Amino acid sequence: MKMSQGVEWAVHTLLALAWVDDGKPVPTARLAASHELPPAYLNKQLQSLVKAGLLESLPGARGGFRLARRAGDITLMDVVTAIEGPAPAFQCTEIRRRGMGASAPDSCFRTACAVNASMQRAELAWRQALAAQTLEDVRAEADRHAPAMAGVARQAYGRE
Repeated sequence: MKMSQGVEWAVHTLLALAWVDDGKPVPTARLAASHELPPAYLNKQLQSLVKAGLLESLPGARGGFRLARRAGDITLMDVVTAIEGPAPAFQCTEIRRRGMGASAPDSCFRTACAVNASMQRAELAWRQALAAQTLEDVRAEADRHAPAMAGVARQAYGRE
């Protein structure tokens, strides 16, 4: 499964905001600079996260973005859906009815396509695995692997 860079950028941005979760917004320019990302493109991802209810956008000179929910209430599936959309990754086009299948009797097509059914099962497992992992889980793992990063994020956003 291939996802856009926007998913990676969104998860890292949410993670950084979880580390500085003090209720104060962080401006787009600061969020982008902290990962050396293009602000205009990151802002598109941030707006998608706002639409999905994962971030709040606060206007004005002291505005920016902050988590709209607790980190434990944001799943990786929420993020993927916000950035990539809800459409299934696999789209069956009933190719089995073309070419050699064009002359097959209708009885061959009374049950669901086995390829489609297999792909749907795999995608369901993938979606369930993403839904089972929260931003809090990611933060806990990041804290175990790189405990200094929370302080680095707080410093980058002027919180220390």
